[in-house]
Amino acid sequence: MRILHTADWHFGRLLEGRDRRIEQAAFVDELCQIVEDKQIDLVVIAGDVYDSVNPPAWAEELYYEALERLSAEGKRGVVVIAGNHDQPERVRAASPLAHKHGIVLLGLPKELPLLTKAEASADKVRIIDGGSSWFEIAIPGVDHTAVVVALSYPSEARLKELISESFTPEQMQQAFSERIKDLLHDLASHFRQDTVNIITSHLFAMGGMETDSERPIQIGGTHTVSLDAFPPQADYVALGHLHRLQKLSEAPLIRYSGSPLSYSFSEAGQSKAVVMVEIIPGQQPTEEIIYLKCGRTLARWKATGGIAEVEKWLEEGKDADCWIDLEIHVDDVIDPAEFQRIRKLSDNFVKVQRVLVVSTEQERQEIEKREELNPVQLFTRFYERKRGTSPDEQVIQLFSRMMIASDAETKKQPGGDE
Repeated sequence: MRILHTADWHFGRLLEGRDRRIEQAAFVDELCQIVEDKQIDLVVIAGDVYDSVNPPAWAEELYYEALERLSAEGKRGVVVIAGNHDQPERVRAASPLAHKHGIVLLGLPKELPLLTKAEASADKVRIIDGGSSWFEIAIPGVDHTAVVVALSYPSEARLKELISESFTPEQMQQAFSERIKDLLHDLASHFRQDTVNIITSHLFAMGGMETDSERPIQIGGTHTVSLDAFPPQADYVALGHLHRLQKLSEAPLIRYSGSPLSYSFSEAGQSKAVVMVEIIPGQQPTEEIIYLKCGRTLARWKATGGIAEVEKWLEEGKDADCWIDLEIHVDDVIDPAEFQRIRKLSDNFVKVQRVLVVSTEQERQEIEKREELNPVQLFTRFYERKRGTSPDEQVIQLFSRMMIASDAETKKQPGGDE
């Protein structure tokens, strides 16, 4: 059986105010092509389909379109669990319709899957057995079935369990990890030697590497789960939540597929991927990392040569298809009009900030003096230095109006950090 593992789509998420829907739609197209080319039998989506509990309508449409295309009219299995960003009821809302196409949608960690009726055709995906947080799935053309333990984001609220109100953070972390361990090991009793045995969940596993784009699901590590919580009978553990592609263990094989797009500049330079695992009962799984081509990568520019260096890079076409976080190193203030000109040099600039470089003690003292001045006083000093004379009242009033207009324009535009 060939399984494709993906997670953390975050449909509806922005990048510093930039809409990513075109990139997210391109991901769906690429994903559907991959499952066809690789002849995938089962797609596992390990949570955070949406970026919020109330996603925009287009994000829901894209999600349902993806499910319909991936299922191949019921010939390919699709499993979706809810993550910490998802509203469980929204993720599973289409279950009665999705079930007819071999799609399993689970919102809460102890949810019961819908079972396929006995008279259903064998040329479609069938859920032949199941219970709270697990099911057995049969896929046309595959000689063996898969037992899937599916644990949607297991917060205390969604588990409907209160672990303790009096524990220290360290005791809380251990108690939470032990609770998840007990739950998973109990569910693993449904695994058999003649089945493909899979666990999927959305949680923070110990040893995982974070980026800045995940919003925390724990305070002080209290919801971190130890790796020994995952039973050794599992052939593969497909996790969601962390956005970096990473392997945590070989036996059992535990992986985060990561997000399909980079959602913060802490992910600049990272390659995005999905994971394909081929499993035959009783044999060691084989895996293939399939790197994605969709989505604009993120780049960080540090222009130590100032504005001239930025203009040179743009002329050379550097990172032409990237979203860019620009940091300009300058030795003097940049007036508002010039700053706005820099921001408009490229539509790829998401964030623009300046770093004032101080090389001498005299310059440091000068900067300290500047910090005590208001914008009009700074402009006056700048004007005097450039023109050799003080600005008259009309020029100062014009500058004040420009400042007000510039502030209003900056507030309208995304990524207006300075």
